[in-house]
Amino acid sequence: MLDAGPTKETLLEVNNIEVIYNHVILVLKGVSLSVPKGGITALLGGNGAGKTTTLKAISSLLQSERGDVTKGTIEYRGENLHGRDPADLVRQGVIQVMEGRHCFEHLTVEENLLTGAYTRSDGSANVNADLEKVYTYFPRLKERRKSQAGYTSGGEQQMVAMGRALMSRPETILLDEPSMGLAPQLVEEIFTIVKDLNEKEGVSFLLAEQNTNVALRFAHYGYILENGRVVMDGPAAELRENPDVKEFYLGVSDEGRKSFRDVRSYRRRKRWLS
Repeated sequence: MLDAGPTKETLLEVNNIEVIYNHVILVLKGVSLSVPKGGITALLGGNGAGKTTTLKAISSLLQSERGDVTKGTIEYRGENLHGRDPADLVRQGVIQVMEGRHCFEHLTVEENLLTGAYTRSDGSANVNADLEKVYTYFPRLKERRKSQAGYTSGGEQQMVAMGRALMSRPETILLDEPSMGLAPQLVEEIFTIVKDLNEKEGVSFLLAEQNTNVALRFAHYGYILENGRVVMDGPAAELRENPDVKEFYLGVSDEGRKSFRDVRSYRRRKRWLS
């Protein structure tokens, strides 16, 4: 596994951002993180920790939910992203794959994939070449290319969402909860494809994921969010061996496997935030 060390070029820099919904609800409280070029960076934490909000803040999708970045900065290749149009970000090489495998259910699998190329102006030959490349990474989609997306399985819809993002020729993909609702075998398959895209195509990833175990096996670096704050970060290999992470997120302690429900949350907060 690569280490997201200081010598790597930084693509995305999130610096001390706060996000408020409806001018009242403070969701993110000083979140900072960076994504290096060619890295897989994991954003970890339980439901409601602020992972999806962080991704939407980066991709300028907060306004549709009456959210706003009220403090801090978000920069991509040194350019401030605040107030940018999401379509402009896609053209710049940043695209988000939303949680929940959003597809155009009435369109075929292939039509869904082709919608990912709507910002491109490099000709149909290049688009068709990239479509074939998507099919090499997701051979199951080639088999289902003429099927309506709404009638495909959850795993296939996740592949459609990722393939559609690839059709925009992204430099960085923000991937939100790719394992949600999928069987373990499919989760492994999806993350293996993420790894291949990273290593063979040079795509950088910031992925938000509740499945800490699988995320830390494939990521290079990780950030753990709790209640809208980053409470721990480090190389993925170190986080996997950290006793707090083992106990509270991997379900394993020095005394053996534990149920998360058996752990008092205040102990975690006291240990990490004191």
